[in-house]
Amino acid sequence: MARKLVAGVLVLGLIGGLPAPARGAANWTPAYDLEGACVTLQAFNGSNPLGYVWKDSVGYGFKSAVASAEPFRLEATQLGRYVLRDQDGAPPYQSVANWVWAGSEYGARADWTVTTDGTSHKFVNTATGQQAGSYLGGLGTGSATFKLAPASGCAAVPDIATGVTGTPSAGVDANGRLVGWIDAHAHITAGEAFGGALHCGDAYAPGGVTVALKGCASHGTLGWGALLEAIIAGTDPINSAEDGWPTFGDWPQYDTLLHEASYFRSLERTWKSGQRVLNVLLVANRVICDLTPTHTSCNEMDQIRAQALYLQKMQDYVDARSGGPGKGWFRLAKTPAEVRSIAAQGKLAVTIGVENSEIFNCREIKGVPQCTTADIDAGLNELERLGVSGLYPVHKFDNAFGGTRFDEGVTGAAINVGNLISTGHWWQATSCTGPSDNEQPLVSDDIAKLLELGVGLPAGTVLPVYPSGKICNTRGLTDLGTYLIKAMMDRGMIIHIDHMGVKTASAVLDLAEQAKYPGVASVHTWADPALINRTLGVGGFVASYAFAAHDDGQGTPTFLDEWRTHRALANGSKITGYGVGTDVNGLGPQAAPRLDAGSSPLTYPFTATNGTTVAKQVYGTRTFDLNTDGVAQYGLYADWVTDLIKQAGSDGPLLRSQLLSGAEAYTVMWERSRA
Repeated sequence: MARKLVAGVLVLGLIGGLPAPARGAANWTPAYDLEGACVTLQAFNGSNPLGYVWKDSVGYGFKSAVASAEPFRLEATQLGRYVLRDQDGAPPYQSVANWVWAGSEYGARADWTVTTDGTSHKFVNTATGQQAGSYLGGLGTGSATFKLAPASGCAAVPDIATGVTGTPSAGVDANGRLVGWIDAHAHITAGEAFGGALHCGDAYAPGGVTVALKGCASHGTLGWGALLEAIIAGTDPINSAEDGWPTFGDWPQYDTLLHEASYFRSLERTWKSGQRVLNVLLVANRVICDLTPTHTSCNEMDQIRAQALYLQKMQDYVDARSGGPGKGWFRLAKTPAEVRSIAAQGKLAVTIGVENSEIFNCREIKGVPQCTTADIDAGLNELERLGVSGLYPVHKFDNAFGGTRFDEGVTGAAINVGNLISTGHWWQATSCTGPSDNEQPLVSDDIAKLLELGVGLPAGTVLPVYPSGKICNTRGLTDLGTYLIKAMMDRGMIIHIDHMGVKTASAVLDLAEQAKYPGVASVHTWADPALINRTLGVGGFVASYAFAAHDDGQGTPTFLDEWRTHRALANGSKITGYGVGTDVNGLGPQAAPRLDAGSSPLTYPFTATNGTTVAKQVYGTRTFDLNTDGVAQYGLYADWVTDLIKQAGSDGPLLRSQLLSGAEAYTVMWERSRA
């Protein structure tokens, strides 16, 4: 066999004497229709047949009889690109020795760009640019074309099924109104956030689920990822098994914050079950990024750009897995009109927002802004080019635009340390009555816990002392903040007031009320009810964090209590549609199992809000059940929405109506902002 040739021939192949890759004719176009195909490959050198590709002990060769042909399964890795798997499941890859050999797992050299002239195909290695053909008698670098014929006996490609069957009801009604629920606050691009190393796993990956959802050694027992998750989420850094696909013994769980929870097949499950809009927030934090030992750029705008590209590639990937450009169910929507068009096609409209503390690099250091109005204008221009619909002017830290709302407990202590690093000062607070920014945000026990976990304070740090009881951030909307808000209103962008301190948010709502501007939103339970009421008063949109329907034992509110509280506000009657804010992958836990799930369980299979039938979702060897797992991963939001309506009792019909009008209400708010 060719693999057994003498070393001198091998060296010759490595250093020269190779045929140049064939130059494709002008009519060779990307092959988009091979996803899932099971085929044999018959190779030709021009019009001369080389034979059918078959598998030998190391790689692949050619035989004249079709009975010897190896069946190959193709799985799209991007538009016009594929990984092939032979009968044993091995992916053929381009070796450095110029032969194509059988690999053990997907890698860059196992990725093939495929083109067709309508009858034949060319396979060019995506990483090396080498075209497949005949090399010293075996399959390797060459200039062959291939005819593909249907085959049987192909290996199954590992994947995750949605568990959803049946024909869904239409995504719009007879009047063109969207019918379906909205997740107004999700972070499905977290795999590319925070410098790209904090988060384990991806919403998609070339090579499929075995690559996207494999475990990460850095998050195993006492790894730096496990230690960071212990700081952020309070998990155990010692008992961290870190097994991903296919067992998933350690993650995803409702309270694991640094592992992927929105794999695209789970998003597909919620879309098939009635979701119509997914608002993806590109998220960044320079201080958190700097905590990771390996990362790309920690500049927050660089992180946002990287995630915007990730999102575009994710759309392309779903297209590739669905048959070609534009054929996927996951569609980016940069205008309200595009949302309506996508929903009318029965697909999921994906809108884009931004949530970070140093937007446009507009930090403040000891009260001195680090940006100008020109930076704001340039930044907004860039975000508009990226298709961003709205943003959070203030996130976790004080910045050049205004003051933040305080977190509490160990998390609050950690973020306060981050505020010190970002701005040069601790949060500054005073006692207040009425709406507040939280209780005492930093106590000695919390600092002690941080020190136990290895978080050091800057040398010479003097801890602040805050009043007990309700406190408010002393910082309000700055002059630059006022400029930003007015510029956003001029552009019809959505202003997210969550995370703003009361003083800052009140000033923003003053401006919105004066301008009669409806483009204001609070979408994940991070604003005082008084501010929610004002948001509803200007025609803004409200969603609640996706807490459990009833008490889940985590000390959080319940979704039903939040929804009823908002309905009871003075402007509660203005709620025409209501939203969900999952904050998935956003360093916040998902709903745990209800404490009363045993006595009042969600029964499987169930009928979703759009009429489809939904069974339990299975990841590898793990089966998920809302009653015992809570919302451990995004696909369980199909289960959660159905359970939520059921648990609402006599309020169920109204809740159902408002949730299924959520996507419409959000889109109307956006349209009116741009009018």
